[in-house]
Amino acid sequence: MKSKKKIFIVVSILLGILFNMNGKVSGQQREYYPDPDTAIQKRLDEWQDLKFGLLMHWGAYSQWSIVESWSISPDDVGWATGARTKRNEEDYFSYLKKYEGLKKTFNPTKFDPAKWAAAAKDAGMKYMIFTTKHHDGFCMFDSKYTDYKITDKDCPFSINPKSNVTKFVFDAFRKENMWVGAYFSKPDWHSDYYWWKRFPPIDHNVNYSIASHPEQWKNFVDYTHNQINELMTGYGKIDILWLDGGWVRKKTMEEIKSEFAKNLENKNAMFNSQSQDINMPLLVKEARAKQPKLLVVDREVPGEQQNYLTPEQHIPDNGLPYPWETCMTMGKSWSYIADENYKTAGEIIKKLVDIVSKGGNYLLNIGPGPDGEWHEEAYSRLKEIGSWIKINGEAIYGTRMYKVFGEGDRIRYTQTKDGKTKYVFLFEYPDQKTVLTKLAMNTGDKIQLLSTGQKLNWKQTTEDIEIILPEAGKSSSANVWVLKVVSDQ
Repeated sequence: MKSKKKIFIVVSILLGILFNMNGKVSGQQREYYPDPDTAIQKRLDEWQDLKFGLLMHWGAYSQWSIVESWSISPDDVGWATGARTKRNEEDYFSYLKKYEGLKKTFNPTKFDPAKWAAAAKDAGMKYMIFTTKHHDGFCMFDSKYTDYKITDKDCPFSINPKSNVTKFVFDAFRKENMWVGAYFSKPDWHSDYYWWKRFPPIDHNVNYSIASHPEQWKNFVDYTHNQINELMTGYGKIDILWLDGGWVRKKTMEEIKSEFAKNLENKNAMFNSQSQDINMPLLVKEARAKQPKLLVVDREVPGEQQNYLTPEQHIPDNGLPYPWETCMTMGKSWSYIADENYKTAGEIIKKLVDIVSKGGNYLLNIGPGPDGEWHEEAYSRLKEIGSWIKINGEAIYGTRMYKVFGEGDRIRYTQTKDGKTKYVFLFEYPDQKTVLTKLAMNTGDKIQLLSTGQKLNWKQTTEDIEIILPEAGKSSSANVWVLKVVSDQ
């Protein structure tokens, strides 16, 4: 790597980066390689100021209220087999045919991205990631490299003026001055170049020997580059390319041998262990030629193409020592579920505060339905969150982690980049006073309740800071109360 500086960090906590669909964590060390481009580093710092974003998983699968894509994977695991069981389908190939036939009935006539964008902005969200293509290969954009897409003539929505869904989503959110990001799945289970019809699919990996059929793999690499170049060319300014499917990656011979040895008891060991190299350095170079300063998130693949890490459905216990973002569902599922059970606004606000206090961003997922709408509960949750953000947002945006992220389960901290202003988040409003043992203050520092602007009395004892809060302040906010501490230095 010549003189490029490599940062190697072994994280002893459970990162939550390798998950199954039930949210269980695989704890293992992570490596982080900063992008050597100073323009990308600056852009990454700007992204860290945004704090709160929206993720949307949407595709033809929403018609069945099932997990996104995974039900067509032959993996013998609950999230893959559950949907087939739910639909009383025993024969895999019959199920696959019916699943792919969902293209012919997908008609989200209530699709109104401006409504989504307005709700997200009102909630205080500053960026958005949209699933342009998930693992099943169904494109929510007008790709010329496949007919498995929402704009194909066999899809009833193709005659709608807004059929090129991705374009209209990006335009709507960009109009609200939000960053826009393209989720894109590297594996494509519909493409003959990945799941070659000459062979049956075996699991979520490529289903043929790449070493034996290099020309087939080259076709897949070209296909992937071509589709990403389409997104980078015809959809306006793109801020983030969010790549999923971390098993599609380059591996060293040592990695291949090690993984093969571990998988010897697995009949699919060869396919699990292959190097699925799609030439990420070239892909990113091509993308940034069209989208300068593009942030790239090659999820779960250590390297310069993973500008920030994305623990899934999990908040790291103590934060992480590099740029990161927790991606998490508002309900239980990434995709639309008819009877979804959403987290309360209070729970979401506290998670936002916890994540930001630990130095991360919060990417909250909502799955649109088959008609193109969100559940009403999703809108109401965002409205409640927005009410809190309007009062307390300065303690969230543009802040950084204090020397400690908090005290126990009920107190969290952030601070401005210059360290002159600190914020204290109280998950419960105290009856009379609150006691802080981790906050350093000077004699002339001033404290106020952010929701009212009222100055508060405080005193320094031998071991802590005691702050007197007015009883009337409890009704000035909800769920979490914020104290603003301004230094006299």
